Amino acid sequence: MTLAHLRPGEVAIIQAVNTNGFLRQRLQDLGFLPGTPIQARFSSPSGDPVAYMVRGTVFALRRDTAAQVLVDPVGRSSS
Repeated sequence: MTLAHLRPGEVAIIQAVNTNGFLRQRLQDLGFLPGTPIQARFSSPSGDPVAYMVRGTVFALRRDTAAQVLVDPVGRSSS
């Protein structure tokens, strides 16, 4: 499952960041690391971008970027 599939209020654990180069490094610098809890907070009126809370900070990511982050949801089946 990817981060883009989380609904507002849902929590997941980051499994991997499937991108390379600058974007991968930037996400890692912001705390998007394997084993880190992340929560989808809310989305813009158009649905893109979506705000996520990681390590006490809220970040907005576009859905195409969020789709590059693999997560394991907490409290619901990943299928």
